[in-house]
Amino acid sequence: MRIGLNTDSLGHLPFDEMLKIVAQLGVETLELCCGGWSSVPHVNLDLLLENESERKNFLSKIHDHGLEIDALNCSGNQLAPGERGKSNDRVVRNTMKLARLLGVRRVVMMSGLPGGPGDQNANWITTAWPPECHDILRYQWEDVAIPYWRDLVHHARENGIEQICVEQHAHQLVYNTETFLRLRDTTGGIVGVNFDPSHAFWMGGDPLRSIRQLRGAIYHVHAKDTRIDSHNSEINTLLETKPNDRVTERSWNYVTLGYGHAELWWRDFVIQLKQNGYDDVLSIEHEDYSLSPIEGVRKSIYLLNNVMERKSEI
Repeated sequence: MRIGLNTDSLGHLPFDEMLKIVAQLGVETLELCCGGWSSVPHVNLDLLLENESERKNFLSKIHDHGLEIDALNCSGNQLAPGERGKSNDRVVRNTMKLARLLGVRRVVMMSGLPGGPGDQNANWITTAWPPECHDILRYQWEDVAIPYWRDLVHHARENGIEQICVEQHAHQLVYNTETFLRLRDTTGGIVGVNFDPSHAFWMGGDPLRSIRQLRGAIYHVHAKDTRIDSHNSEINTLLETKPNDRVTERSWNYVTLGYGHAELWWRDFVIQLKQNGYDDVLSIEHEDYSLSPIEGVRKSIYLLNNVMERKSEI
């Protein structure tokens, strides 16, 4: 396996400085964010699409640091009602076009989430009651998501994309194993998982069991941890709407690797991935408010080197 980085983790750094630091830390591959929910600190999507010399310079800088691109990320809500969804859809399709021009064959994204009929905002249905929930879900899947995704798969293939890696995320139509398999069954094997254990933790799932269920469908992996605050969660449950920066008040928080689940768990995670057919990039995604981004990435690399039994240079 190789250690990668979702570059938004160091989004506060200019592109050249980010490359220098991640190479020094021991990162091997980059997952570059191209829009959607990203602030896009390192990629000018339109410029790179239009200008070949800019693309060559962009790639040269990456390769000069001994790095390579393992995926482009365009996570957003392309199924949202109105202009918001249309804007995100343009990012998704342009990211796939840029991937072809850069020689990248893997795109990370989310399923998207429609509204219900007539809604102006996305509507995440997570209960069976009241009864209209079933009508909304039917509409979201059959009238919006499935037709959209079948068309998107065609667009991806036209641009040489071999793997669309869908992250199972909250406030998305695909948020667990069952919903992912429903999408994959309707779109084919080009659609796989960007497997991120951090979301399953706070939704009450067991990522290790999911790995076995997803054998052959895991195309990319995010290395991100979650810490459950038992005091807050036992009072308020794991359903959490407070902003992420209110760390001490929340029932759970995204944390640096090892700060939510011990090294032994992560060792088992790597073993389970290998035993079930995945031996590729572990892309660190740092969203820990308690540690600086560079320190969080450094500690995450140290842990991953330990669990993969590789010598660390840091």
